[in-house]
Amino acid sequence: MKKWAVPCVALALLAGLAFAVMQKPQAPDVVFTTLDGKKISMQDLRGKTVLVNFWATDCPGCIKEMPALIETYNQYKNKNFEVIAVAMPYDPPAQVLNYSKQKALPFTVMHDGYGEMVQAFGNVNLTPTSFVFDAKGNRLQKVIGELDFAQLRSLIAQQQH
Repeated sequence: MKKWAVPCVALALLAGLAFAVMQKPQAPDVVFTTLDGKKISMQDLRGKTVLVNFWATDCPGCIKEMPALIETYNQYKNKNFEVIAVAMPYDPPAQVLNYSKQKALPFTVMHDGYGEMVQAFGNVNLTPTSFVFDAKGNRLQKVIGELDFAQLRSLIAQQQH
């Protein structure tokens, strides 16, 4: 009996590890509060490919990628694609609101005043940082730095099938 205990435990651990590695990280169960006070949960977004983009008004990379983000959103918004732009806690709320209005951001924008989203998404501290989730809430991609929009569009298109 003892002869089999160690191999069985080892096998169970390996099976658990394999299962954990094969499991895609899930979207955190959070509720975004938009700049105009509307609440949207990750659960509400099931059935859509979702891009959660952490950004700041003083981040050069964020500002640089914003036109392409707007263009990508407009291209896919009617094809079950959603963008949630999460402004960092240190960004002044008035500045976030101003920028959103000036640039007429067409997607959901929230200010993470208390850092709840930053924490829920794994202590995001660099901007831009983006997460892409499939329709079931599985994380497909995490990108620290500017997005590769050709790659993003390809990923979104794959989710359409």
